[in-house]
Amino acid sequence: MKKKKKVNAAILIIGNEILSGRTQDKNIAFLSNWLNLNCGITVLEVRIIPDVEKIIVKNVKLLSKEFNYVFTTGGIGPTHDDITAASISKAFRLKYQYNKEAFRILENYYGKENFNDGRKKMAKMPASTKLIYNPSSAAPGFITKNVFSLPGVPSILNSMIENCKKYLSKGLKVHSSTINIFTVESNISKQLSQIQKKYKKSVEIGSYPFFRLGKIGVSIVSRSTSKIKLNRVNKDLRKVIKSKKIKILTF
Repeated sequence: MKKKKKVNAAILIIGNEILSGRTQDKNIAFLSNWLNLNCGITVLEVRIIPDVEKIIVKNVKLLSKEFNYVFTTGGIGPTHDDITAASISKAFRLKYQYNKEAFRILENYYGKENFNDGRKKMAKMPASTKLIYNPSSAAPGFITKNVFSLPGVPSILNSMIENCKKYLSKGLKVHSSTINIFTVESNISKQLSQIQKKYKKSVEIGSYPFFRLGKIGVSIVSRSTSKIKLNRVNKDLRKVIKSKKIKILTF
């Protein structure tokens, strides 16, 4: 049996509405979680960029070389500022043209009388792409080399994501564990550093302060592809917590 390896991805959020604050992004958390849980793919970088062709081209070219997969969201609709497909065509030096299957899907969905130029635009994409079928609003996403282009509307993206799975190579799933305690970070920082150093090659440990019930607390989050190493870290963490007589919370 072939041993799984680490597989990574980057997310490229495209849209002026995200940068302006008009729209709050919900796709980053969903995609990161889905990729890890379902495919063992770890998201290592996220970028948010405007609807500007040269910026899209630059980022697509760079990220597609650095990561196993790139997921873009936004910019594949019917309006003038939806330029993701044309920009990706330029990035990979591919012809920007109507995809026959996408054209047929959209024409059947809207009907010939209502299939206007804006809707036809959603069938234009880089040559030689694979379609990501859309059960919500028909307009498909597309795959160009290792770049997966999805819509920006979260509900539509969510409905399409399962159709990406067959094109993805599975990697090692990252497991996580959280211990919540009432204390300040400085009270445990030295011990956390020591434990992280001990497991630096196999476990990632992070501490995140919170405020609850009028008290300051810390969430200690450990992440690893090895459940065995994760359990060892948790054992060491609990020893430290017990020695300092800190209460562990569950919520």
